[in-house]
Amino acid sequence: MKFKVGDNILVTGGKDKGKTAKIVRVLPKENKVVVDGINMYVKHRKPMNDQPGEKLTLPRPLPTGKIAILNDKGVRDRIGYVMKNDKKVRIFKKTGAEVPETKIEVKKTAKK
Repeated sequence: MKFKVGDNILVTGGKDKGKTAKIVRVLPKENKVVVDGINMYVKHRKPMNDQPGEKLTLPRPLPTGKIAILNDKGVRDRIGYVMKNDKKVRIFKKTGAEVPETKIEVKKTAKK
């Protein structure tokens, strides 16, 4: 998958078309990404064990066909690869510049 966590993207289809945001999570097996504040839905949680009911707003995964990466000039672009010093490096197709690697801490959640 050409997209990584922390990439700036533009939504090209769906109800949030035209919005820009960062990728929070990548799901390569499903070919989808979770984007911060995009494709949100409301889940209603029932009251249980003396806790009140609530409405949770959660992000849904977005197919990679509905997003485009934004290059350093803020224009939508595509990603290519080049070998530099025996290392595969992502580049922007239009500008030829390297895609900056973002350092984002990923919180791991415990599975039940």
